Amino acid sequence: MKIKFNLTIFLLSILAVGCHKKVETSVFSPSKNIKVYFNLSSVGKPYYFILKASEKVIDTSYLGFDFKNTKSFVDDFRIVKTSITEFNENWQMPWGEQLDVVNHYNELKVELQEKSDLKRKLHLVFRVYDDGVGFRYEFPSQDNLNEVLITEENTQFNLLKDYKTFWIPGDWDIYEHLYSTTKLSEIDAKSYIPKTNLAQTYIPENAVNTPVTLIGENGLHLSFHEAGLIDYSGMTLKVDTKNLSFQSNLVGSRNNDFKVKRSLPFHTPWRTIQITDNAPDLIESKLIVNLNEPNKLGDVSWFEPMKYTGVWWEMHLGKSSWDYGMELVDGKWTDTGKAHGKHGATAQNVKRFIDFSAKNNIGGVLVEGWNTGWERWIGFEDREGVFDFVTPYPDYNLDEITAYAKEKGVQIIMHHETSAATQTYEKQQDTAYAFMKKYGMHTVKSGYVGKILPKGEYHHGQYMVNHYNNAAIKAAQYEVAVNAHEPIKATGLRRTYPNIISREGLRGQEFNAWSQDGGNPPEHISIVAFTRMLAGPIDFTPGIFNIKFDEYKNDNQVNTTIAHQLALYVVIYSPVQMAADLVEHYEANPKPLQFIKDVGVDWETTKVLNGEVGDYVTIVRKERKTGNWFLGSVTDENSREIEIYFSFLDEKSIYEAKIYKDGKTAHWNDNPLEIEYETLKINKLSKLKFKMAAGGGLAISMKKKN
Repeated sequence: MKIKFNLTIFLLSILAVGCHKKVETSVFSPSKNIKVYFNLSSVGKPYYFILKASEKVIDTSYLGFDFKNTKSFVDDFRIVKTSITEFNENWQMPWGEQLDVVNHYNELKVELQEKSDLKRKLHLVFRVYDDGVGFRYEFPSQDNLNEVLITEENTQFNLLKDYKTFWIPGDWDIYEHLYSTTKLSEIDAKSYIPKTNLAQTYIPENAVNTPVTLIGENGLHLSFHEAGLIDYSGMTLKVDTKNLSFQSNLVGSRNNDFKVKRSLPFHTPWRTIQITDNAPDLIESKLIVNLNEPNKLGDVSWFEPMKYTGVWWEMHLGKSSWDYGMELVDGKWTDTGKAHGKHGATAQNVKRFIDFSAKNNIGGVLVEGWNTGWERWIGFEDREGVFDFVTPYPDYNLDEITAYAKEKGVQIIMHHETSAATQTYEKQQDTAYAFMKKYGMHTVKSGYVGKILPKGEYHHGQYMVNHYNNAAIKAAQYEVAVNAHEPIKATGLRRTYPNIISREGLRGQEFNAWSQDGGNPPEHISIVAFTRMLAGPIDFTPGIFNIKFDEYKNDNQVNTTIAHQLALYVVIYSPVQMAADLVEHYEANPKPLQFIKDVGVDWETTKVLNGEVGDYVTIVRKERKTGNWFLGSVTDENSREIEIYFSFLDEKSIYEAKIYKDGKTAHWNDNPLEIEYETLKINKLSKLKFKMAAGGGLAISMKKKN
């Protein structure tokens, strides 16, 4: 991987000593379309505000900390020094939405010191891009401060308008809520409490989780999130509905009366604000991943982006189960002859998936429920020691399966359901990862269903942030890539540790199979693409062909058309994409299956052709190895007509376009399986109109003919 650096230090350093003299500092983005102002109030209180063009988009917003063990960082500061630098580099993603990434920003660093008492120091760093701003706090080494116990970070984002807002509640334990669309002034996160039936949830404040995306009446789009979340608590944003403001509200712990414990020197994660004139530019922004440090792992070619099938969806349908029917006898899981016969992860069943994958250009097979312990992990308070991650059930011969998969050219994807028993997993990680390496497995899907053990910790607090990150860093030592479910939010760490390949972190496909509130509505992905997906790759498990699945669950269904399901392979980005349905459902539908066989997972170029948050989105991606293009477009509960201009295609080239579109009477509920197929020759001058059904979609594969 080649990385080119072009670092230019320009302008000047300003030395300001003592006094109450007003010293204002500001920095533009490279194209000068965004400007950040920083200053101190008359009492030495740090604040900033942001302009886009001549419009103020973030009003005067104050910064600081409350500590348990020392006086708060609130005021009494003076500016010791400021410096402004420009940074411009091109770097390459080892896998990703695109190959080449431009990282170009202007940086303002402000060094502060208290004027009295301990004269403690605090630095603020602002990086200003053409599509937004990232800033963080830095705690340098100093004589009078060695460690901080942070009770709250007081970072404000004061807004000037009552924006249309797409949000989920600031739950400390889970992100699997449906998005609400309201005015900023109407956000009521606690309204979710009585209607949630999730495995774990805690919503202590009227706060939202990030990314949270806002739209102004003039078309301005804002999205708030964080980048580089390491050894710190996840940040929710507390909402002041009266004053139209967000303020950081860190996730805490019932075991401590502080939220973050750090020794100096250290820095916080970046607080990010993406600022664009339209919705598509939010998705194309690389601000969050750019704010992370470069690759620390070096060559990660042992991980190959892939599509995968697996023993998973059938359990959610009730066709089979994760558990075998063993009993715990003298502390050991024992086959007492009472197996119920519904176990899904049998050698015979897994071989079916291997055969199907090998036949259909699908690189991997996920096997859930392969290891002992599933009989008692759900609902039990003491889940430590339930799983060991190396002991298979009697009907799953790992040597036989891995040899069979290798012969067929298919990888087995390991599954580690930790049951949120973190101490068990930490003790067994080396053994579990070494076990994977022995069998040539390079990808693991980890799960953290349930309330965190040890009791008192939440999924998104500092304890768990460290657990998730440390698990991935250790996995890299064994050439293992991690796809985490029930995770901490994505914050761009995939740049630093490219074995962090994907994660869940949203209300996924399985809710359609077992949710009591009707599953995910048709608008779900048209919101997710402009909110959660801004944070990073999503393991959403698309590709359900049997939309109604009445033979298993009469009261549940997927609330999209089949064309919508195909489009998700392009709209939702992940380097691991599941063909989630059952083998028999794919074999009964060979025509739409062809798109899954053809579609790529690793991209050279990504372009967002059109879209509006919560309504629709159209994305095209060019595959790295083949140069083939693929298009995906999805809409909400409204049917709509879109026009596609194919100007992204290569010059003087003819492409064969295979089109998968909603039928004339298709509808997400009334007629979800009606789909039409068309094959055309197109070039970069072509333009075509398509009508998407309510809850529908459009998928196109484009292969160069000349």
